[in-house]
Amino acid sequence: MTTDIRLALPAEYDAVGELTAEAYAVDGFIPPGSDYGLTLRNAADRAAKAELWVAADGTELLGTVTFCVPGSVYAEIGRDGEGEFRMLGVAATARGRGIGTALSEHCVDRSRSLGYHRVVLSSASYMTTAHRMYGRLGFTRLPERDWSPRPGVDLYAFSLDL
Repeated sequence: MTTDIRLALPAEYDAVGELTAEAYAVDGFIPPGSDYGLTLRNAADRAAKAELWVAADGTELLGTVTFCVPGSVYAEIGRDGEGEFRMLGVAATARGRGIGTALSEHCVDRSRSLGYHRVVLSSASYMTTAHRMYGRLGFTRLPERDWSPRPGVDLYAFSLDL
């Protein structure tokens, strides 16, 4: 089968939320019971207030990403003319298959199709594997937009000019 990237279906929202939270938890990025885990699990809200994309092989969900247009409540650092994506997660069983890269490239393509001049994202300082992937895709650090949502969580900003 081939991997398709498409908008998540309402019947998949619970599974997408679990996939996202589990992807972060497997890497130790959220402690059990974290409030952020609840946010990651709330895929229905992301679908209603942003664009919730999935990578799927038939009916198997392999990964997901939330794409935010300017003004979305889920946008963190995006400005006018910039697409933004976040909450990128790949199922543990699908790692190493290029799913994260494909979802990131989809967000770049989505930004181009909307006429944006840049794509931005935030990534926790300790998410070094993701940072290497973003670098391979041509993203560069945007340190003037680094920020911290709470003490002990430092988010690095990255951008790709289109």
